[in-house]
Amino acid sequence: MLSHISLGVSDLDRAQAFYDAALAPLGVVRVWRFDDAVGYGLPGGQDKLALFLHAASGERLAAGPGFHLCFAASSQESVAAFHAAALEHGGADEGAPGLRPHYGPTYYAAFVRDPDGHKLEAKHA
Repeated sequence: MLSHISLGVSDLDRAQAFYDAALAPLGVVRVWRFDDAVGYGLPGGQDKLALFLHAASGERLAAGPGFHLCFAASSQESVAAFHAAALEHGGADEGAPGLRPHYGPTYYAAFVRDPDGHKLEAKHA
């Protein structure tokens, strides 16, 4: 249904370091970089997530309550590695790795906010 999604960031180098680390455990890599943007996808593929530098001071970049972006994970271990890498690279904890039985009996997920406040999830079900 979706081709790709773009997020605004205030510091592209900081965002790149965060996403390089947080997405690596999920098998997602940086597939391109320009002066004002960076794209992520599967190795050898096209971008599915693009980050664009928005330098407007004081501008809110993250979407409001209710929006989050969920990445598929191949295992519970990769969910935990995503969460740990995100926190090590400037992310904020929004829910430690664990089962979320209210979403399904095998739904295992973790939630973080990136340095610009975008809410992210990694899940294995």
